[in-house]
Amino acid sequence: MSREQRGPNEKLGAVLALAGISNAGLARRVNDLGAQRGLTLRYDKTSVARWVSKGMVPQGAAPHLIAAAIGQKLGRPVPLHEIGLADADPAPEVGLAFPRDVGQAVRSATDLYRLDLAGRRAGSGGIWQSLAGSFAVSAYATPASRWLITPADSSVARDASPSDGSSAPTRVGHSDVRKLREAAEDARRWDSKYGGGDWRSSMVPECLRVEAAPLLLGSYSDEVGRALFGASAELTRLAGWMAFDTGQQEAAQRYYIQALRLARAAADVPLGGYVLASMSLQATYRGFGDEGVDLAQAALERNRGLATARTMSFFRLVEARAHARAGDAHAAGGALKAAEGWLERARDGDPDPSWLGFYSYDRFAADAAECYRDLKAPRQVRRFTEQALSKPTEEFVRSHGLRLVVSAVAELESGNLDAACEQGVRAVEVAGRISSARTTEYVKDLLHRLEPYGDEPRVVELRERARPLLMAAPA
Repeated sequence: MSREQRGPNEKLGAVLALAGISNAGLARRVNDLGAQRGLTLRYDKTSVARWVSKGMVPQGAAPHLIAAAIGQKLGRPVPLHEIGLADADPAPEVGLAFPRDVGQAVRSATDLYRLDLAGRRAGSGGIWQSLAGSFAVSAYATPASRWLITPADSSVARDASPSDGSSAPTRVGHSDVRKLREAAEDARRWDSKYGGGDWRSSMVPECLRVEAAPLLLGSYSDEVGRALFGASAELTRLAGWMAFDTGQQEAAQRYYIQALRLARAAADVPLGGYVLASMSLQATYRGFGDEGVDLAQAALERNRGLATARTMSFFRLVEARAHARAGDAHAAGGALKAAEGWLERARDGDPDPSWLGFYSYDRFAADAAECYRDLKAPRQVRRFTEQALSKPTEEFVRSHGLRLVVSAVAELESGNLDAACEQGVRAVEVAGRISSARTTEYVKDLLHRLEPYGDEPRVVELRERARPLLMAAPA
């Protein structure tokens, strides 16, 4: 369905020309993006011609999908006003801002929390279908630079009034903050064990909306406020990580940006570095290795002399992942050596942050194996994967499944088809126990690599075992 504007939409026509997208090409891209979000759309070149020449405005998710499609081609976010569709839907480009003012930062974060569970998404499959902005790594440039320039606000004390958005503003205390931290700790455990798509993990956005938002809009001293912003940043980063794990890259990006802004308000430089490391991993996973390096190095830069040895090790490990994806073997090797050196300096009594509890030599070995997978060095992959799998645990089920797939790839590249299929079967079994689009993507990649051996009995068996997993995965 469409409604009519006044006259041609010259803005849309100009941006399409700038992006080099034909009418038929835009229609195809919009239909494909809609299918990825469970929507059945049948736009064609005639539909696009009506949008441009007659000013017809498509309803529902289409305006945001149009912006997303053009943004993917241009490599940057495209706001609705740039393509003449700002009046199509009152929803803002929520979550992409990194305000300098702490009061505006509170509004930016709480707007994201509230819109994520707004009533208009009922029956529509969620905001990330209807507000379908595309992932654009360039959106991280301003947040990263502002965080590097000023990693802490001067004061975050707040004296709320009813006009701030609450009929009865809350007076926030340390007990309120403690509840948020406990919620974050519970969510971390569930996410590691069951994946970002598990229903327990999906309660994090609800917690942000119902618990964190009213507190952020309440009244608090500077001391309590710092702690509140830190706890909210942890939860927001977790929401982003879970969205990333379930393939909702647009949602993850917005949560990460707000988490970084909240970490700045908390004056928590290591936590801000952790958010930047999460951004780096997302950029690397999406194929932006160079940008991943920049984000990881931003995490490192402000934490020199502040973060614990274990924390610095993790940041260098994330940097190594990005270098490897960018194809720089020398830089990746140097970063891995530095990460291992920092890890060897870590001691049990160090004041490591609670959010780093997952990081041990097993995790280092697992990520080192992925670095060497990207660098096409199967012998090194096998060596580190054996170390990563030496202590299987029920606490980090998803991580174990990812390691099995990486091991299978290494065996395949070493010419050991039977061993590759054996590890693949184990990986599929683990993937079936969790809800993680990322793990499923790893399995798909393995099956793609096995296509030249498609008639081999072990490959056929693996493909059949993986079929239910792949059928259950979203399009």
